Amino acid sequence: MPLYEHVMIARQDLSNAQAEGLMDHFTAVISDNGGTIVATEYWGVKTMAYKINKNRKGHYMYIRTDAPSAAVLEMERLTRLHDDVMRVLTIKVDAHDEGPSVQMQKRDDRERGDRPRR
Repeated sequence: MPLYEHVMIARQDLSNAQAEGLMDHFTAVISDNGGTIVATEYWGVKTMAYKINKNRKGHYMYIRTDAPSAAVLEMERLTRLHDDVMRVLTIKVDAHDEGPSVQMQKRDDRERGDRPRR
């Protein structure tokens, strides 16, 4: 089955428990339609670069899946209908990276390129 990565942004006025419950709801949709959940991460409340629906911040969630396209389409359809979800980005990938995503790694653990200092 194809491998996907999903990033969702939920409204800022939700509690952390509600945001994680929202992520659980959409992972259940994937599972019910024949897919498997590889990993999930709750990134927390982050400031966005621009306002979306009059919100300056949002709850960011990350899901890695191994699912048929029908399951992904159903999840995306339900996210468009859900009032608490502001944005969803789904990307088809060749392979999932091992370990936590870049957002969850400590700043010191990230590999830095040799950039010239100004």
